Amino acid sequence: MKVDGNIGLDLDNVATNAKEVEAAGYSGAWTAETAHDPFLPLLLAAEHTEQLELGTSIAVAFARSPMTLANTAWDLQAYSKGRFVLGLGSQIKPHIEKRFSMEWSKPAARMREFVLAMRAIWNTWETGEKLDFRGEFYRHTLMTPFFTPDPEELAGFGTPKVFLAGVGELMTEVAGEVCDGFICHGFTTEKYLREVTLPALERGRAKAGKTMEGFEIVGPSFVVSGNNDEEMAKAAAGTRQQIAFYGSTPAYRGVLDIHGWGSLQDELNALSKQGEWEKMGTLIDDEILNTFAVVGEPEQIAPELSQRYGDVIQRISFYAPYASDPDRWAKVMADLKAA
Repeated sequence: MKVDGNIGLDLDNVATNAKEVEAAGYSGAWTAETAHDPFLPLLLAAEHTEQLELGTSIAVAFARSPMTLANTAWDLQAYSKGRFVLGLGSQIKPHIEKRFSMEWSKPAARMREFVLAMRAIWNTWETGEKLDFRGEFYRHTLMTPFFTPDPEELAGFGTPKVFLAGVGELMTEVAGEVCDGFICHGFTTEKYLREVTLPALERGRAKAGKTMEGFEIVGPSFVVSGNNDEEMAKAAAGTRQQIAFYGSTPAYRGVLDIHGWGSLQDELNALSKQGEWEKMGTLIDDEILNTFAVVGEPEQIAPELSQRYGDVIQRISFYAPYASDPDRWAKVMADLKAA
């Protein structure tokens, strides 16, 4: 199993962080689109590492166009010498419309077309074939030599792998059909992964005439750990709040429904609209916490992760929404890679 780390978004520290992550033996490192751009740190990370895979988990596709993202991903793939993974996500309607001021409609169908359009652009740049992509949401029919990158920039590397994050079945099918990998949302359980996500991915692969061979799944990874009771309590509290935050999102209700906890989504959503973020965390009891997260001392984490997901996922990154000790994760990583 590949184990990935995080290099953060602070441009002053990214180079140092990336070198430390590579030296620690991680397979890859990811950035997320939160308060800062997810791509700029990866440029610095590529400059200061040699083997570390570098990816976005995730960049918001619908905040951009296929053309702009094709350019960014091409350049990062070239500069990193083939180590870039473009991880995409849709975000949710309020953010796309109210935060990014972009159009929202039929997210799964739009995402499918977005990825296909981007691949069509890359194909034109690689082969010189006329660009003629005409879809329901995107239309790309103009490409001149002045705006065409030199295909030799990717010689020996190929275009970037494209991963897609999702929760719902339709978006998950899209990932299976047109992408190279799938990023499980942190708000995922073993039951949901096996009974909903995997069948949806397989349906998508079948649509494309492909099997799951070579398709990478990045696993869910809420982890609650600590070296003493106080650290464990703080870790649990932070993780309960993060689970509650995700659980308040209507689009993720299906994950709760499969466990018979659907009514919890209504409660969490109502509290979120009142700004009661801390109170929301108190609704996540021990059963829910242990279902979404692996809970235990550092030496217990790797065996539990392997038992839950070892036959399903190909790579994992630790999702610990609380202050934690890097040495602790190094121990877990070593255990996972040795499993």
